Amino acid sequence: MSLHASPLPARADASSVDEARPLPAPTRLVRAGGLAMATGAAAWAVGTLVYDLDPVTDDFSWVYKMSSLLFQLGLVALVGVQLRTRATGTGRLARGFLHAEHVLLGLAIASSLQWLFAPDLTESPFFIALDLFWPLSMLGMAAIGIRIAIAGQIRATPRHRPAIAETWALVMFPAMALVSEEMTTFISAGHLFLGYTVLGLILAVRPELTGPAA
Repeated sequence: MSLHASPLPARADASSVDEARPLPAPTRLVRAGGLAMATGAAAWAVGTLVYDLDPVTDDFSWVYKMSSLLFQLGLVALVGVQLRTRATGTGRLARGFLHAEHVLLGLAIASSLQWLFAPDLTESPFFIALDLFWPLSMLGMAAIGIRIAIAGQIRATPRHRPAIAETWALVMFPAMALVSEEMTTFISAGHLFLGYTVLGLILAVRPELTGPAA
């Protein structure tokens, strides 16, 4: 009679089950991401309201440029939270789209850094092309918000908040064509306050809401 018990064979599908299961909300990460998002969105909203084009240089103040950069960094943090909590779904494609959005945001941030520190290069063909990643990254955020609402991986309370917050591009692009520049400024700032800022505060105050849907 053997005194050594053979270990139970591991289930072949255990890892796949774990990958398919939404992760519990990592409180510190969600709080930090929410605070970064709320701070960045509020900063850009205030910058949009306060700073106009300089009539001499025909350019924005460095303070405004920094506020827009803070907003982009907040988006990077938000996507990080969405990736960690598998908010868009558990499949490779759903997670891959968030990785792709991080790339778009990285290129948009590179454009913002050039605009902030080397404005003389703005008319360069390379940086003109790089600047296109600003609107592309915002359209990507809109698609992510819609995907989160459809996926239903997180609890019902915040599930539709990303779809509301991340429609900034879908609201602003038509607004820029249809209303005055002054009105566009107010629409942009209002959407940033009611959308991304509120979303960030919800994540910071109630990080547990990013947990799996019941």
